[in-house]
Amino acid sequence: MKMYQQAIRLQERKRGFHLVTQEILKGLPNLSEIKSGLCQVFIQHTSASLTINENADPTVRKDFEMYFNKTVPENDPEYMHDYEGSDDMPAHLKAALLGSSVLIPITNGKLALGTWQGIYLCEHRDRGGPRSIVITAWGE
Repeated sequence: MKMYQQAIRLQERKRGFHLVTQEILKGLPNLSEIKSGLCQVFIQHTSASLTINENADPTVRKDFEMYFNKTVPENDPEYMHDYEGSDDMPAHLKAALLGSSVLIPITNGKLALGTWQGIYLCEHRDRGGPRSIVITAWGE
């Protein structure tokens, strides 16, 4: 069994849903050595998340942002955790809903994503800063 792990830093992005598939792939140059296995991509933050979804039409990413902003609004007077700004507690809730990692099969040295699938960085803060990612791939 082969195992590779790499930490990468994604550049700061504005709030929204951003395709980062190519950056993830650059972070694991040894991926081609694994014929069958798994790749976990993990974000080390509580106000951003990862998900897999549509990689072609950018309106999907805009609709994701609209939906989550309506579902988890800012400035709710019942939020107790509000000292880091009005976007902070909603960012934590959105990250909890979407999750901190994705697990993707590896087939013949490539991520087995579907034709229209890509990895999203879901940035839930107005100014979240650079984001730290740990990528782990293992298999035969």
